[in-house]
Amino acid sequence: MSQGKIIAIANQKGGVGKTTTTFSLGVAFAKLGKKVLLVDLDPQGDLTSYTGIYKVLDEVKIGISNVLKQQIDYEQISIKEAIVNHNEGIDLIPSDIHLSKIERDMLNAMDRENILKNCLDEIKKDYDYILIDCPPSLGMLTINALSSASSVIVPVQTQVFAAKGLGNLLNTVVKIRKHINPDLKIEGALLTLVDKRTNLNKSIKEIIKNEYGSFIKIFSSEIPLAIKTAESTGAGKSIFSYDKNSKVADAYYSLAKEVLENAKERIRSKSSKDHSR
Repeated sequence: MSQGKIIAIANQKGGVGKTTTTFSLGVAFAKLGKKVLLVDLDPQGDLTSYTGIYKVLDEVKIGISNVLKQQIDYEQISIKEAIVNHNEGIDLIPSDIHLSKIERDMLNAMDRENILKNCLDEIKKDYDYILIDCPPSLGMLTINALSSASSVIVPVQTQVFAAKGLGNLLNTVVKIRKHINPDLKIEGALLTLVDKRTNLNKSIKEIIKNEYGSFIKIFSSEIPLAIKTAESTGAGKSIFSYDKNSKVADAYYSLAKEVLENAKERIRSKSSKDHSR
């Protein structure tokens, strides 16, 4: 198996569907035959809770905070010890209540932007896709995710100020690309919690496409607003297990296929350039 593709799911604005997207996209990839690992890099631990593996975060014995701390302290721990299996065919590295402290510790660590990358290097070859659920901030954890990733998906809720939040993250991506990770690509912006009944939704969507559509991909897949999504996460199940025939499940399945097609297109483009030299 080739080196796994690492995708950060990021937006410094909260409540835009990052965690739901990480979980749902991961399961969709698994249904398409891919081996998938999810990394919960948010101290709130929503992804860990959503998957239903742990009833409370206190139950996490070894999680991402342990792995990062050992890396900071130059102590030996295999990241594989933190991986747990989910019954929907994906793996998870959980978050826990200590991750906020670890983020503070990272500020004074050597090679602080690459701590997570150095951890993930051990297992990249074991997966087709590693999806990182980032916290709703542009702090050291998110910087580490972007430094580790080959690309980033930006969930954007079609509400006022959404375009501004997207712009802030894109500026961060440009800086990461310039100083730390020159290979980082923007996979695309994903419109989430879409309510097609409202005029505001339509106008915000047009603003996002007009301002950013010329230089980043806006996924054609859009994630609709639906009560079933909240119900599924509360039940510890992906939308595919909770309501596989829902529009939300269809949308995430479509998104997974778009991302896979993106990867194929990049390979074709690279091959074409190589042949033309």
